[in-house]
Amino acid sequence: MTVQERRRLPLTDRSAAPHTCPRSVRLEVLGRVPLFAALTAAEIRDIEPRTQARGYRAGETIYRAGDEAESLFVMASGTTKLLRPSAHGQDVVMNILGPGEGFGTLGILGEPTYADAAEAMAASCVLEISADVFKDVMERHPRLALTVLDEVLHRFEQAQQTIRSLSANNVRQRVAVALLALADKLGAPQGETLALELPLTRADLAALTGTTPETVSRVMSRLRDEGIIETGRRWTTVLNRTRLAAAAQG
Repeated sequence: MTVQERRRLPLTDRSAAPHTCPRSVRLEVLGRVPLFAALTAAEIRDIEPRTQARGYRAGETIYRAGDEAESLFVMASGTTKLLRPSAHGQDVVMNILGPGEGFGTLGILGEPTYADAAEAMAASCVLEISADVFKDVMERHPRLALTVLDEVLHRFEQAQQTIRSLSANNVRQRVAVALLALADKLGAPQGETLALELPLTRADLAALTGTTPETVSRVMSRLRDEGIIETGRRWTTVLNRTRLAAAAQG
């Protein structure tokens, strides 16, 4: 099974409460993190007790941009957004993360500080892996070096894709691209539709697509009128993924 396939598998318990994330969920998400793709299930069981499960409320900051990079994090439940300060003083949402996704960095990976801020969007349980623990794991399992390099390159490419999308696509395309990515990653299938089970606001989408909440509202209204999506208070459902993908292409 590939890393991508493992990351798409549903978790056994996606509603784990902060601070009380079951060990079964902690093991499952650690096994889905690309950094640990080279490890066996037994090796992941050895790592799990050395992680710290931390709970966050919606809107609570996990770390700030510019803080010393001293931990890696893995989402166990809930959702988190990564925000990068811009030269204009407006934060840009670089990514929205769900269960099984990793974020953060370490000085030993060449990044002395966090480039982004991380903020919980909903009540979340996050696993923290300190620099000391990760360094020890690397020494015990040298084959992790290649997966670490792959992960660093993957994050760089993601950032470059975000920048290219913001500079090359029109607003309708950017909103459609963002909704499509979120639906594929976090959407809950309901028949032929995909429901986004996260409190996604117009401000979040605006920060994710480099525009204003008012412009996002106009684009969302048009997509809704076209029967592509349905929206309500802090929720969105993709009614027709094929047409949304076409809108993303322009």
